[in-house]
Amino acid sequence: MNPQVKGFFHKGTNTVSYVVSEHGGPACAVIDPVLDYDPKSGRTGTEAADEILAYVREQGLEVGWILETHAHADHLSSGSYLKSELGGKIGVGSNIVAVQSVFKGLYHLESAFPVDGSQFDHLFEDGARFNLGSLEGRVLSTPGHTPACVTYLFEDAAFVGDTLFMPDFGTARVDFPGGDASTLYDSIHRILALPDETRLFMCHDYGPNGRDYAWETTVAKQRAENVHVGAGKSREEFIGFRTERDACLSMPELLLPSIQVNIRAGALPEEESNGISYLKIPLNAL
Repeated sequence: MNPQVKGFFHKGTNTVSYVVSEHGGPACAVIDPVLDYDPKSGRTGTEAADEILAYVREQGLEVGWILETHAHADHLSSGSYLKSELGGKIGVGSNIVAVQSVFKGLYHLESAFPVDGSQFDHLFEDGARFNLGSLEGRVLSTPGHTPACVTYLFEDAAFVGDTLFMPDFGTARVDFPGGDASTLYDSIHRILALPDETRLFMCHDYGPNGRDYAWETTVAKQRAENVHVGAGKSREEFIGFRTERDACLSMPELLLPSIQVNIRAGALPEEESNGISYLKIPLNAL
């Protein structure tokens, strides 16, 4: 049977986190959970993560996996917190090592910071398969937005991260380190090659033109209606559009604080001798 999917919308970052679970069994995975963060005060919070925690406990579910679709640039991950409360293994695409390498240099992180992905419990290669109770999970490498982007597929449900947005909002930007429009085009078409009825779950929605927030669509609808890549738009059209558009976009508000947490699997930097953990802001570097 197809999996059950529960979405949790975080209005502060327009992020959607998910719990995907098997029918008739307790096994579940949490996908792209959010750690609350106030950039004005530097305070973190677990309000959003606690909604997921409460749902998992109320439903009698057991977390096997906490899955990140990529190292997010617009919110901090609560993966480490949820693992401490609910168990499970934190997984991410194996190309996280490339992202870690770039940002270790940008943040001038301590020499002992490993860039081998060992902060995570498991690094998924393209095509990897894994069990979630009676469900089989499959991993599709879908880079372009970042080198480490992956899509998680459980039966008819695909969790695409930032690769696609709802059809009326389009596709991911490609101007982050390691991003590439041609690569993203190929990744999107890999998703669009799935069966028409495949449910696609977005990581973000912004309610364009005042519509209600939404985060579920289908392969068929994306293929026909996506404003950036649907209706048979060519690779050249897509590359031209993304290149021009991305040159005008500002950086996400939480990029600098979020990446240095997310390359640590949602863990904060180690506390210093005064018992305080610090985030670094590189000046005039981006």
